[in-house]
This record gives sequence, structure tokens and C-alpha cells, in this order.
Amino acid sequence: MKPNSFCTVAALAWVLALPAAAQDVQAGRQRAQACAVCHGPVGLSTTPDAPHLAGQPALYLAAQLRAYRSGARRHEVMNVMARGLTDEDIAQLSAWYAAIRIDAQPPQ
Repeated sequence: MKPNSFCTVAALAWVLALPAAAQDVQAGRQRAQACAVCHGPVGLSTTPDAPHLAGQPALYLAAQLRAYRSGARRHEVMNVMARGLTDEDIAQLSAWYAAIRIDAQPPQ
């Protein structure tokens, strides 16, 4: 496959996924209520040992949740939380947190 063909196929796949992504974001918002205790209601951590999730790339978030679910990545709480997640749950949660926009300001 030529490089341009790959880019075309990737772009087409992304465009076709857009309607599902909007649904995933709303479903993920509902699903994320269980995550809010540590990661905050909009993905900004409320505890010093939990990372911010807002604005993280969906691919990264999904990979980390799958790693927690399988036990490849170890964390006492997250392994338990992720164990029951389906692939659809992971896609929805990842879409929600990735859709949250944050603003970074450098120091003056």
C-alpha cells in the first residue's frame, strides 16, 4: 500500500467513526461517574496520587485501561476498577476524557 493510500484509509476510518464518537462521549460521561472520586468530575484529579485524565489522547487512555484490566499494569485500585470494563466501556470512557478541553498557561 502506498503511503498516500494509507493516509486516505486512515482519514476515512476517522470520519466514519465521528457519529459513534459523539455517542461514546455522552455514554462515557455517564460511565465516568465512578471515576470522579479520584479523577474529579471533569477529569481533573482530586487526590495527589491520581493523574488528571482530561484532554489525554483516547488511544493512550484506552491502552492504559486495557493494561489495568489485564493486569499488565499494576495498581491496587485501578486493577479492581478496570477488571469489569468491557471494550465498549473503555472506548466510551476514553472518548469522554479525550473530549474534555483544558487550557495550559505558561508562567508569566
